[in-house]
Amino acid sequence: MDFQNFDIDQFLREYWQKKPLLIRNAFRDWQNPLEPDELAGLACEEEMESRLICQTDAGWEMEQGPLAEERLSGLGESHWTLLVQAVDHHVPAVADLIAPFRFIPNWRIDDVMVSLAADQGGVGPHFDQYDVFLIQGLGRRRWQIGPHCDADTLLLPHDDLKLLSAFAATEEWVLEPGDILYVPPGIAHNGVAVGSDCMTYSVGFRAPSHADLLGHYVDDVLDGIPDDELYRDPDLKAQANAGEILPEALGRLQQMMLESLSDPAHFARWFGTFNSAPKYPDMDWRPEIPVTPEDVRAAISAQVPLSRNPASRLAFIATGADALMLFADGVCFDCIGETAALARDLCAADSVVLDVALAGSAAAIDLLTQLCNNGCIAFDSED
Repeated sequence: MDFQNFDIDQFLREYWQKKPLLIRNAFRDWQNPLEPDELAGLACEEEMESRLICQTDAGWEMEQGPLAEERLSGLGESHWTLLVQAVDHHVPAVADLIAPFRFIPNWRIDDVMVSLAADQGGVGPHFDQYDVFLIQGLGRRRWQIGPHCDADTLLLPHDDLKLLSAFAATEEWVLEPGDILYVPPGIAHNGVAVGSDCMTYSVGFRAPSHADLLGHYVDDVLDGIPDDELYRDPDLKAQANAGEILPEALGRLQQMMLESLSDPAHFARWFGTFNSAPKYPDMDWRPEIPVTPEDVRAAISAQVPLSRNPASRLAFIATGADALMLFADGVCFDCIGETAALARDLCAADSVVLDVALAGSAAAIDLLTQLCNNGCIAFDSED
């Protein structure tokens, strides 16, 4: 699926994390990748994260999934929205929607949430802390854009939803199938279905918070600090007031902390592992029958395409001219030479046909076998 009417360089320069952008007729040949009944079926599955939001006379109500078929079939003709998270992990056609946005680094990708709304259905005026591309898949939706919000913006009192207490639209559009609305973090927005069977695909991008990075990294650093690394002051001198903490001591203490956090190589390995951790770690994507090195060699020799699991997070960090760390679902693999080149190929494309020469590389076979058995990749099969 290719973009049209869209200048990537201009978008990154003028809109990315700056201001909203409406892109009319963004795709050359738009086809809705999922039917409403199929999304409703996913919302009934135990492993799926789903929500049902209804606007009633009493206010906004939210129900967490999984949802019963009877509940969904009994919904009225207006004022409700069904949302299902990470549909790209389970539906390849929805995962394909991410491909046009690969000009944004893969490590920033979160997932594709899909919503189905009845006439006048929506989730209320709100703002998010992430970038999102809202693709209109089926039906029509009216989007209103408001001002920038932050932690001090007033919200309605609600146990489950973070809705704005006041919303004044500054721009408004009705999106048709194939249109896209980009909304940067912090911008208030409100989407309301115009008619029935309104489906929207939200391609979301994550950004780690300062608190998350620091908290998790400090925990990792602490695990590696020996118990006998204590504060030392062999040059201590008598001071006029024993109750004062002198600047020299404060500087030594702060330096002691900073040195523990300032190892670039340690941070790179930690961040790659942390950032590539699965969104849903309880999901088991491993093959029922473990893949053997012989299976991998045979598949490469037969030129069987190799595909990445849409639920897997793969990324790499270069550590030298011919070396890198490959991160796959929270696991780090040190690669060099031909395995480094292989890792780059796996991270660059959702599907690849490998060079037959790799069938003779023990290191490449070992890496591919581990990735297959971890459920990160799989050779396509007609069986």
